[in-house]
Amino acid sequence: MSFHMKNRHARRVLQAAVVPLFALLASVAHADWGGLNMTEGVTILSRKIYSLHMLILWICVAIAVVVFGVMIYSIIKFRKSQGAQADKTLVHSTKVEIIWTVIPIAILVFMAVPIAKTLIEIEDMGNVNLNIKVTGYQWKWEYEYLGQNVSFFSTLKRDSDAARQLGSGVDPKSIEHYLLDVDNHLVVPAGQKIRFLLTAQDVIHAWWVPAFGMKKDAIPGYVNEIWVQVDADKVGTYRGQCAELCGRDHGFMPIVVDVVSPADFDKWLREKQAEKKLADVAPNASAVTALAAPAAIAQ
Repeated sequence: MSFHMKNRHARRVLQAAVVPLFALLASVAHADWGGLNMTEGVTILSRKIYSLHMLILWICVAIAVVVFGVMIYSIIKFRKSQGAQADKTLVHSTKVEIIWTVIPIAILVFMAVPIAKTLIEIEDMGNVNLNIKVTGYQWKWEYEYLGQNVSFFSTLKRDSDAARQLGSGVDPKSIEHYLLDVDNHLVVPAGQKIRFLLTAQDVIHAWWVPAFGMKKDAIPGYVNEIWVQVDADKVGTYRGQCAELCGRDHGFMPIVVDVVSPADFDKWLREKQAEKKLADVAPNASAVTALAAPAAIAQ
């Protein structure tokens, strides 16, 4: 077999292998794009952050296309087999240097303006409708609705906690939302601006709900702030986790947020306030009964 025939045969084999490979990679990339790319989220800030992310991404793609396009064109056009010779003299062009300095500066300024606007908006804590204090513990969360006389702890749900134990004999697949459910859900109203005041009782934690597009550290002795406003039509349940390694059970302190309509939130809040009043009255009634019992016996 001649050299040219061998070469043609090798090219056919290579094409037969490469084409299906590229088709497979393209199909996988298309299928997993949603999992690879940043999610848009359900809040005002998450959508703005997503739009900013996509803007910067496409700018970077355009720069890559131009730069690598010029490189590939130069490699092909001026290859040695076409008779091109390397220029051994150092060529200086002030015009070219000005162009490749001004263009990157212009691009950076163009990107900096929307970035600065978004950062300013992220830090704007004015005109909030509800303040919720979030305290991280090893390994649970405490939520306090400031000014509403409602507070509670949120810990890993019992079925998940039982299934995770070594030798429990429970199949984790049989547990719905395994390790991602809690006994008490945080409830917030849709369409309203909510400020979260984040702190911790023991070590550093981090409160993170991916669909909200925000994550912030909860640090002992310090209060961090974030605000969230879920779109009015995005009522539902959203899950997150502690995102700061905080000890042995770091992986077992999930976050579950129920986003409800303002009317449903007001109803839930009134029910919680009534439960709190009953809980406050019950110990006092028990104390009065305990004090009255000896007197009744004496009579």
